[in-house]
Amino acid sequence: MRMTGAKIYLVKIGSLHPVLLELLTDEGIVGVGEAAVAYGIGATSAAGMVKDLIDAMVLGRDPFRIEELWTEMYDHSFWAKGGGSIVFAGISAIEQALWDIKGKALGVPVYELLGGRMRDDIRVYANGWSYQCVSADDYARAVERPIRDGYTAVKCYPLAVPNENGGIRHVSRRAVDREFANLAFEKVRAVRRVVGTKVDIMIDLSGGLTTEESIRLCRRFEELEPLFIEEPVDPSDLGALKKVAEEISVPIALGERVYTRYGFRPILESRAADILQPDIGNTGGIMETRKIAAMAETCNMRIQPHICASPVSTAAALQLDACTPNVMIQELYPYRSSEHFRIVDHAPEYEVNASSIPIGSRPGLGINLVRERVQPFLWAECRL
Repeated sequence: MRMTGAKIYLVKIGSLHPVLLELLTDEGIVGVGEAAVAYGIGATSAAGMVKDLIDAMVLGRDPFRIEELWTEMYDHSFWAKGGGSIVFAGISAIEQALWDIKGKALGVPVYELLGGRMRDDIRVYANGWSYQCVSADDYARAVERPIRDGYTAVKCYPLAVPNENGGIRHVSRRAVDREFANLAFEKVRAVRRVVGTKVDIMIDLSGGLTTEESIRLCRRFEELEPLFIEEPVDPSDLGALKKVAEEISVPIALGERVYTRYGFRPILESRAADILQPDIGNTGGIMETRKIAAMAETCNMRIQPHICASPVSTAAALQLDACTPNVMIQELYPYRSSEHFRIVDHAPEYEVNASSIPIGSRPGLGINLVRERVQPFLWAECRL
């Protein structure tokens, strides 16, 4: 089997812009992947990186030789060593599509190629439900929806405010005034009052504050017993992370803006975090995330795979969840528009039952793109 072409889609749905890939083969098998930069800025760059990598290193090659292709993209793209989100998002999309091809060719889910399923479902938490909230009362009302839908864990962004595109805007200039800090605490306290003690709350600060301000606020959150606090400071500042970890009792989670096992290594060695959140769509792909999880396991740590993109990313994360022992919970955005979920033929988000998703048995990643829904967003084609 050889790879003969590719289609790259730069999708626009509301405030999101998923970058999707179809890898084509001479046997008619199509592999799907995603460069997971669906929010923020960089989708066009990521799409371009996918195209450049495919044109230079992928076309004409055997899709079964996944590790070899990954290593060549890492070693010979030049910018991958020490690289960031764009280059690794491009590599991730291709690597996912390679696994999808291999699974489909062999008639098995990807997890069967990674050791086999060790769980039948995975617990999930609801994200995105608080994006339009401003006041503590808004949070109290909004959290009733995921609780009513059966979720036993929710994540919120108490320092964020709604933006004009339907998303959220994080802290600027590393500071908020005392009134806003008090409001942030009241938002989370309102959620705790509504959900009671049997529901887990996760708090994402998105690295917005200075170290001392983050410590002060995190200490206040301790009485609300969050499951973890995500990105209390800039995740690239290892010294700040260590200082926060030494000063608060709540577990620290991070990883959506850390790339490859090489980026996670110093965090593991320093014990600056408790829970790692690699994103399969921008940290290097499925096997790279599996390697990060194995490294975390040797340090007695768990992972919580990050997702922020389309159902393609969700499907890829579930393959890892199925066969990785130290996965604690899976992130999910259940309340995006139906258009978002209809770009694939089998969105995992529609399978949630009692705060968990069953691990499916369809070959490959378990999904295909719905051609008529993604075709208007075709951005580039590659041909052998």
